[in-house]
Formats: sequence, C-alpha cells, structure tokens
Amino acid sequence: MEVIGEHLANSIFLYSVVGTAFGKLTWSRTKFLFTFGDSYTTTGFNISAGVDSPVPNFTSSNGPNWVQFLGDTYNVTNTKVFNLASGGATIDGALVPPFLPTVLSIVDQVKQFNEILAPKPQGAQWDSSNSLFAFWIGINDVGNSFGWTNITRPQFYDTLMDRLDTQIENLYKQGARSFLFLTVPPTDRAPLFLQQGPAISKSLRGFNADYNVRLVRTIARFKARHRDLDQVNIFDTQPIFNLLLDNAKTLGFANSTGFCEVYQNGTPQRTTQISPCAPVSSYFWLNSLHPLFTVHESIAHGISTLLSV
Repeated sequence: MEVIGEHLANSIFLYSVVGTAFGKLTWSRTKFLFTFGDSYTTTGFNISAGVDSPVPNFTSSNGPNWVQFLGDTYNVTNTKVFNLASGGATIDGALVPPFLPTVLSIVDQVKQFNEILAPKPQGAQWDSSNSLFAFWIGINDVGNSFGWTNITRPQFYDTLMDRLDTQIENLYKQGARSFLFLTVPPTDRAPLFLQQGPAISKSLRGFNADYNVRLVRTIARFKARHRDLDQVNIFDTQPIFNLLLDNAKTLGFANSTGFCEVYQNGTPQRTTQISPCAPVSSYFWLNSLHPLFTVHESIAHGISTLLSV
C-alpha cells in the first residue's frame, strides 16, 4: 500500500525540519550511518558479535523501519549501517529504568560504539567526513516516567538532556562531526494512551512537547560549543505523524486510532489479513505503541530529502 504520494511527502519534509546546519556531508556522500535508539530504531543487530554479523531484521514495524529504508530504498551511495539501538531503551537506565534490565540504554550503546567501532576496525573504517550519527530517543524516557510523582517536570527533562549531551560529546571526542536527531513523535495519539482517556493523552502531549523543546535547546548549545561540526539536523517527527493521522482515511488507513490484536506481535507477510480485521498494512498502529512500516517509510523519505539538501 502506498500511503503517501510525492506531493504529500514533500509537504512532510517542509514541515519536519526544525534546524539545519548546511555542511559538506550530504546523504549522497554518507558512507557510514551509526544509529542509536529504542524499539522504533532497532533491527536486532548485535555489534558485540562482530561488525559483519548478520542483521536479524527484528523490528517493531512489521517490516523495515526508518533505518532500514534509509539503508536500502533510499540508499544512494552504498551507505553502510551500524544500528546499535535496543528495544525499550532510555537515555540512561539509572535515570529512567527500562522495562527489562538487559535493555541497552543510550549510555550503553555509546559505550559499545567506543569499544568496538571507535577504533575503526576492518569493515567499519569510518572517518569524520563521511559518517552520520543518528539518534531517536525519548519515547520511553517520557512514557516510563509519565506516572511518576517524585520528579518535577519539565526540570527532569533537563536532567535527561544533560545526560544525552554527555553522550553526544563523547562521540564528538571520538571524531563524530555530523549528527541527526529525531524528536519524540505524538505518542499521545497511540492506542496505549488514547484508551486511557483524553486527560491522559493531553498530559502526555504536553510532556512530549516539553521534552522536544529541551532536545532542540540541547542541540543548539552543542552546536554553539563546536564550530567545526559539519551537518547537524533535527528532524521533527510530530508533523509527519500528525499529517498522516489527520488525513488517515484519505491516505488509505483503515484504522488510525486502534490496532488488530491478532497482528500486534507481527505477521508472516506485510499484507497478511486475518478476518475480521483489514489487512495489517492498512493499519497505522501495529500494536498499542508502534507504527507500521508504511509510517517508517514516510519518515525515511523525509530524512533522505533533508539530508540531500
């Protein structure tokens, strides 16, 4: 199912750019892509098994996610992808514990990069001029701490940003000069929170906005500290999600507020249909929190366009 056309994709791109530093590194010149994040990003790749270990393609989207679309459909220069993301990740498990202690936080993921990829081993001989470091994190930081009463918001998000900043700075010291950051999407419109009523959704919407504002400020300060940075972008995922959700019926989504329970753990094929549900590919949400591959492709298209400017 083609969810969006070229005109809509271009509109999404225009509405999704928060801040852009037009440097030398464009998508067509990017030889290495290093990604960090949670279930919206992970493919199940285990870097500790070796730089050339197989990618299990374990995603939360019932198909390729945004990283895989960038590494395949929108790969214009044989970019090599190293995906260190871990499902359920938060910035630092000591600040916001993940749902399982085995989940690798951003702190853990950056540590893996430092130990395995920073030395530039055979098969991953990257350098500052041809490598992009991408982060999509915060969904679980905001969501897992949603019901906490022992923190003060939005000040707690400043603490999270301080910790994220140390990790970005760490990568900078290793030679990273080009970065991409994705904002927290409107998870307040996901079934998990819609089912809890409008008051809960409204609260989460405000928390997500507070987090995203602080992310933008953190990246601005990072850019101000380092004048030798190349390409630094923030891709705002809120407009792309809202545009798709607001026009769901027109774009061919059979359901944009719920999900089919028989599909929630994935299906054998991207177009599987089990009655009485519509085909899985016609849903926006695979389960209570994760969008399908069709949404991820829209994100990847917007990012590749942004990085090609």
